[in-house]
Amino acid sequence: MTTFVPTANAAFLVDGAGVIATWNHSCEQLLGFIASDVIGHPFGDLLIGTDPEDHGQRWHGLAEDHGRTNRVVLRHTGGGTVQAELALFPQTGADGINRFWVAAIDNVHDDDTPDAVLVGRTPLAAVIDFLPGTVYALNRDGRFVLWNRNHERTTELAPDEVAAASPLELFDLQTRPLIADSIRRVFETGEEVALEATVISRSGRETPMLLCGARVDCDGGQYLFGMGMDITARRRQEAMLRLRERALHAASNGIVITGIDGRNCPIEYVNPAFERITGYSAEDVIGRDSRSMAAAGMDETERLQVREAIAAHRAVNVVFRNMRKNGELFWNDLSITPVQDEHGDTTHFIGVIMDVTANKQRTAHLEHEVNHDPLTGLANRNLLWDRLEQALHMANRQKSLIAILLIDLNNFKNVNDTYGHEAGDMVLKVVARRLQASVRDSDTVARLSGDEFVLVLVNQPSLRFTLRMIERLRQGLTQPVSFMHKEIEVGASLGVAVYPHDGLTSTDLVRSADVAMYHAKATGRNEIYFFSNDMKSTTEARQRFDAGMSHAIERDELFMLYQPCIDARSGKVASFEALLRWRHPEQGVLLPSSFLLEAEENGRMVEFGAWVLDQACAFLHDLKELGVTNVPVTVNISAREYGQHDFVANIAARLKASGLAPESLQIELREETLIRNPGQVRDLARQLRQLGMTLSVDEFGQGMTDLGFLRELSVGQLKLSKEAVHAIVAEEPEGDGSTMARTLIEIGHNLKMPVIGDAVETRAQRDFLTSRGCEALQGLLLSEPIVAEAARDLVRDRMPA
Repeated sequence: MTTFVPTANAAFLVDGAGVIATWNHSCEQLLGFIASDVIGHPFGDLLIGTDPEDHGQRWHGLAEDHGRTNRVVLRHTGGGTVQAELALFPQTGADGINRFWVAAIDNVHDDDTPDAVLVGRTPLAAVIDFLPGTVYALNRDGRFVLWNRNHERTTELAPDEVAAASPLELFDLQTRPLIADSIRRVFETGEEVALEATVISRSGRETPMLLCGARVDCDGGQYLFGMGMDITARRRQEAMLRLRERALHAASNGIVITGIDGRNCPIEYVNPAFERITGYSAEDVIGRDSRSMAAAGMDETERLQVREAIAAHRAVNVVFRNMRKNGELFWNDLSITPVQDEHGDTTHFIGVIMDVTANKQRTAHLEHEVNHDPLTGLANRNLLWDRLEQALHMANRQKSLIAILLIDLNNFKNVNDTYGHEAGDMVLKVVARRLQASVRDSDTVARLSGDEFVLVLVNQPSLRFTLRMIERLRQGLTQPVSFMHKEIEVGASLGVAVYPHDGLTSTDLVRSADVAMYHAKATGRNEIYFFSNDMKSTTEARQRFDAGMSHAIERDELFMLYQPCIDARSGKVASFEALLRWRHPEQGVLLPSSFLLEAEENGRMVEFGAWVLDQACAFLHDLKELGVTNVPVTVNISAREYGQHDFVANIAARLKASGLAPESLQIELREETLIRNPGQVRDLARQLRQLGMTLSVDEFGQGMTDLGFLRELSVGQLKLSKEAVHAIVAEEPEGDGSTMARTLIEIGHNLKMPVIGDAVETRAQRDFLTSRGCEALQGLLLSEPIVAEAARDLVRDRMPA
């Protein structure tokens, strides 16, 4: 390739059609063509790589891009080529019409020219359009003399509008003094300035910008060269960061951020909730390892989980005890999450701390209430079965013996009748303490119901050892109990079953012990009976009892009685309670307490419950036929019944089939069943409300139900427990015995719930309950349970107006 020496000031004129009109001496030196060779010819003839038919189109393309520098390859008269920068500028005549173009050739080079030289020769106007953001130059008059297309796009101004505009016009009134002062400082002091401001376009669109500028001297003149970067994304990110920081500060849970320094995790940030929960200020803990709050010797398994998760850079959630600054222990629900950088490397950990001390205490309290008898503090039926299952599992693995001891206090009803229920409660508490004192910590003492206790004696080395242990226990039970300066004699019948000889399952062992206990009770003395094969006949009798239960409905052996609940003010029938009876072919009429427990265990309870609901709806239908529609019937149900997913749906179907209003039927639960499965009870209450029915609570005061839970269930009425009513005595109606009833009535009324006095047997009880505002009364004093026909006759005479 021929090398040519660049010639300065190579320029020529081209008319509107692209034809060369003038050609100066520098052009001749540069390309070798004299003026006569090129004047009158199309400029496109000099362009390499353009076909003749494309000369006009190429020329127009260059003309449209006037003011810009274009890289071109030109012909040389010697057959070579010249690489150069070509710029076109319009030449306007006196009439204001653009008739010619001035073409200037500059930066001529060849292929050996260094990149630095090539870049250095590139005019600023050719570069600024490719720079990010806005680029502009201002003269001392504050006018734009140079700008790029990004500046036009940001301001939404045409080139002639930019040239005529003042930079201050691009900002709101509040910002303009700041911009004017910055421009002044650049020109007067040569200071480099940088500031953030919002540029307002022609349409009013606001663009936050980072603006910077400096003074530049050009051919004796001074100009402000500046750039602007759109910081909308950064502003959005900063706003999000501020929001997150406020969220961290406002969070109710403690938040701690740690770095990673070898095996240590020094704390870098804690929020105010962390300071409140732990008692440590940020100054106390910043830079310290996060394990400094650990409670030594506690929850080592959970702390090992944390150490392993941190070492593996994975998330973990544990609950353990930590120590506050004042030395107080608290339960900490800690979630740790690793934070990774853009390379996927873990650089920090974020820990979220929740103080769950109150929840732990409340849960422990609730678990104790759910699993323990409220009177004696012993394990209840739920915990008993759980402990027994665990004991059987261990005994099966260790091939050891377990003794199941069932204890029934002798003549306990006489204690209640003679000394009162308070004395009976005292006896039960003393017996519970004696039983617990007679066994090991690994054994279980439970109160099954009433005056029945069950002991699970684990890991028995021999039957002789068991017998000696039980004999000491029986001797302790024969000691009288002191109450109100009186000695109350206590005796008990004991039945024993041994695993694996007398049964392999919990149910079989308890039944065997129950059979043995009844044999001991039959003697009338404080005897101990071990289950034996001779007692199998009793077990078979129980099985026959279960079999007879399965045919009770089809043989029409079940029947219903209805006990009226009397309005305390008017004396009229307010409602009926439906009571189930079984006319057993061999044992006569049986009360529910004689067979419903068995029905609950063998699954007959759901079938019996459905039959009771059918009878109750039929009775209500008969009342409706008599014109009685405001005397509802209350039906007691068990957990096994309402645990059926379609229980409420079946009630709705029965009411619809009988043409009954939902409020004519009330569903009743014993208070002690409410806390067995609160979620299920809550679901039942919600479905009943949706149907238009109310939930009644029986034996109110016997359990430990949360009053807030009762309000949540929207209970329709509360029936006082029999113990609370029977504690009211004629000799001292306002004495300590009536305290429980009085308190329960006040609680019910404070909850805006009607209170029913149940099991009323004496005038003193009736008068006391009435004077204390009980809405209705029920019990043998007012009426025994009666058959449906008698109930219909009764309601005719005492029907509410």
